[in-house]
Amino acid sequence: MQLNTLHLFTAVALVLTLGGCATLPSGKPDPSDRFERVNRSVYSFNRAIDHAVLRPVARAYVKITPGPVRRSVSNFLTNLDYPVTIVNDILQGKIHDGLSDVGRFGVNTIVGIGGLFDPASHWGLEKHDEDFGLTLAKWGVKSGPYLMLPILGPSTVRDAPGRLADRFLTPTTYVNNTGVQVGYFVVKGVNARAGVLAMDPMIDSAYDPYAFVRSAWLQRREYQIHGGKAPETMLPEEDSGRKAPEDDSGQAVP
Repeated sequence: MQLNTLHLFTAVALVLTLGGCATLPSGKPDPSDRFERVNRSVYSFNRAIDHAVLRPVARAYVKITPGPVRRSVSNFLTNLDYPVTIVNDILQGKIHDGLSDVGRFGVNTIVGIGGLFDPASHWGLEKHDEDFGLTLAKWGVKSGPYLMLPILGPSTVRDAPGRLADRFLTPTTYVNNTGVQVGYFVVKGVNARAGVLAMDPMIDSAYDPYAFVRSAWLQRREYQIHGGKAPETMLPEEDSGRKAPEDDSGQAVP
């Protein structure tokens, strides 16, 4: 767990360092984003890291890796983390889904060669996606203000601790090998970034990329919480009454 502790202290240090750097847009603040000044600073840091490292690596990965191989990598990572869904099924009282997901995990682990393939979907075992943040929401815990976490990205006061709880349900947590832990995080990060490359043009062209990402993430989270009873893809509206933040030179800050 030393690696996780290091990540936590690094994240706290970054937030404290960047906390006073952002300039808020003019106009009425978003009530869901009480920590917007800090969040914008963290977002700027994340975006710089993304443009310098993550996005180029993800693009190269997509370019040189055949589609079937990428699908197998994605299947393997999803299956590896599937105990998170199973436990949260049960915690939410979704016993039928939990039993189905146990079967899905077993089929894909054994027949699907460790999860590289997804025969369970062909056998009619539906895929679910649950986490501890959704479990807390299920039992009435309010989301609290929006948070932009260093490296990890969008979250809320409720969902951020949920990520830590889910981490204890992931098998790699109990592998006492720093190399394996780091390799897992790197592969998972690159795979996740490759999966959202199609969103880049919309984010890059947005008047306020930070507000765009915030709105898109919060709307999708509401979709997940309410069991898909709202459209999954809801593009965020720009805040018409707010101007883009500016730095000391008068230039707009992304």
